[in-house]
Amino acid sequence: MTATVIDIQTRRIPNAVTAAMAGAGFGLALAGIGGVSIGAAAAGLLLGLALMLPGHALGATGAGDVKLMAAIGSLVGPVLVVKAFLFTALAGGVLAVVVALRRRRLRETVAGTARMIATPSGAQAEIKAATMSSRFAYGPAIAIGSIVAAIFG
Repeated sequence: MTATVIDIQTRRIPNAVTAAMAGAGFGLALAGIGGVSIGAAAAGLLLGLALMLPGHALGATGAGDVKLMAAIGSLVGPVLVVKAFLFTALAGGVLAVVVALRRRRLRETVAGTARMIATPSGAQAEIKAATMSSRFAYGPAIAIGSIVAAIFG
């Protein structure tokens, strides 16, 4: 929750927050609390990192988002981090529509998304051309996706 609030306020997720979360994941695993072994915590961290890196490489997510999903992976393990990632993508899509509606940019947002789908090779240029007014904090989507995965996963 802390990462989400900070991300909304500053559009950044501090390394101290993600490091503390990952440390908690490994600490719980070492203590045998939560049902995630040390190996599963490490696998979850690496998988969370790997799932978010392509979006970061394209410029669609920040490095803090990548580290946040990795930290979540250390807490929930590899199976749930995949589910959290999928639910995060869904939540991100819904939040993008809500933000676009609030900013009265739905038409532009849908058009940009359609261009990325129609021409995947141009997705990176489309993302980089986006103005700050079309971007939003992704931490809330990660939080929602992770909570949904934990409840229904």
